[in-house]
Amino acid sequence: MKIRPEYPSRIPDQGTAAGPRPAADARAAGAMLNACDALLGRALERGLRDAPALIHRDSIYSYGALAAMVDRFGLALKEAGIKTGERVLFMLKDTPELVTGFLATIKVGGVAIALNTRYAAAELRYAIADSGSRTLFIDPDFLPVLEQATAEGARRPSLLVVCSDEGNPAAPAIALDAFLGSRAGTLDSAPTAPDDMAFWIYTSGTTGMPKAAMHRHRDVLLADRHMGEMFGIKAGDKLFSSSKLFFSFALTHCLLGGLRLGASLILDDRWPRGEAVAEVVARHRPDVMFSVPTIYRNLLAEGHAEREPFRAVRCFVSAGERLPANLFERWRAATSRPIFDGIGATETLFLFLANTPAAFRAGATGRPQPEVELRLVDDRDRPICEPGKLGVLWVRMGSVSAGYWNQPEKSRASFEDGWYRTGDMFSFDADGWWYHHGRGDDLLKISGQWVSPLEIEDCALSTAGVNDVAVVGVPNEDGLTRLTMFVVAAEDRDEAALATQIQDRLKASLSIYKCPRNILFVDEVPRTATGKLQRFRLRAVAEALRGEGAGTSPAPTPAPPPLGRESSRAAAPGHAGGAAAGRSSPS
Repeated sequence: MKIRPEYPSRIPDQGTAAGPRPAADARAAGAMLNACDALLGRALERGLRDAPALIHRDSIYSYGALAAMVDRFGLALKEAGIKTGERVLFMLKDTPELVTGFLATIKVGGVAIALNTRYAAAELRYAIADSGSRTLFIDPDFLPVLEQATAEGARRPSLLVVCSDEGNPAAPAIALDAFLGSRAGTLDSAPTAPDDMAFWIYTSGTTGMPKAAMHRHRDVLLADRHMGEMFGIKAGDKLFSSSKLFFSFALTHCLLGGLRLGASLILDDRWPRGEAVAEVVARHRPDVMFSVPTIYRNLLAEGHAEREPFRAVRCFVSAGERLPANLFERWRAATSRPIFDGIGATETLFLFLANTPAAFRAGATGRPQPEVELRLVDDRDRPICEPGKLGVLWVRMGSVSAGYWNQPEKSRASFEDGWYRTGDMFSFDADGWWYHHGRGDDLLKISGQWVSPLEIEDCALSTAGVNDVAVVGVPNEDGLTRLTMFVVAAEDRDEAALATQIQDRLKASLSIYKCPRNILFVDEVPRTATGKLQRFRLRAVAEALRGEGAGTSPAPTPAPPPLGRESSRAAAPGHAGGAAAGRSSPS
């Protein structure tokens, strides 16, 4: 793997025209912008120095206090020799230390990277090598993963800072307090141009190793219209995201967008479970909550959603995966509030399609947001202008990534003249509403017809007792694609009876070729740390079970291959309504 030893602040030329390139004449003309100033500096200029910026457990940090913390952290980074354009890694939980370090890195001209705290050793090893970073701030809980990642001569950051209140770490690592020292004073922002690199976000890696999407200082400016104008977020609002800050949805709409608008960010360092999310909402009373369909579904299933604290939230926003119409209706019935679904990407930061308080429709992904251009094309790159016809979506907006670090071929395939190719299939209707049909490679050809798994999943989710569902296609012995459905049932449901009810619902609502022949019940469906469904893991299970004749014999089915870091086991299958019903449970 080629590692760049230098630390360029400007976007390296990778043969793509993904937006304007920085130029020396921009500096000469005085067109300077540092994203930290655009976030914190703007709040201070608006007189919000004493207003709450961060809320973490029992502590509240004002904008003035946060600015001082950022300056102290930045002074320490400069003394450590962090250069302009140098990458700094953070593998931290959602804490004030993560926010402070992230902003300080940007302020001194470095490139901040918040890593997925659920990385396996191989993924962390890759990110360290790919970024070329020599500096890592890490929570002690993740040190075992780091040890595995850097074993056998793999690259190890030379400056390792452990963020903990529990004594000094083993050398050569140092504690955060020792790194920061007793520094005090103000720090001038590095003279960066709008198109210089400010931060990277690694993609969730659903199709391979993560790619680093490079973002510039100017990319934060869209918050004014996308969050202020469209969602009515204003200074003084309290924002909470159940998704963690390494996820672009949370990083953009809470940390970047929230600070830009003078709002307060509620931080929770625990992994988002239904009970923990409900506790935060009850304790801190957010005005706006950002989450994903899985969490909204769990809050309903666990009985939290109908409680008063959720009814007091002004605005619920969802992204990460499509929000089924049934889930929208159930949430609205429980809370008297709609969920505003939308879609963005690591490569775009902000949502490019969204429902908003001014206009929303159950089951729709949304309408184009301000300053967003969309282009829908068929498999021959011809524009689609007909409502209802599926195509691949291209997006152009001011926050589109400059490309993928060190991956010129993938950058050329995904970025062109400021446009980003999403790889997702969409359609639009005559009223201007857009609909997400999943990734292009998730579409299945059944009986000569293209089928979207999302349509089938939405239908199954409307069956009482179904908590989650995923549909995949695998070839049979004749090479024809056949559908398998994985279902997470409510605890009190009889699986055989539920399989019959699901089949009845599917047959009453969909064409027969869209009705899966096999239904397998699982404890959970595999998702990335950002909530995206990992269909490839379910396809492997379905193929293994098909080879063993799952669902066609009452004999116990051997365990299929492991689901990544978890294992999967299958018990004796049953039969229901003509569909094979089996049991496969990640342990």
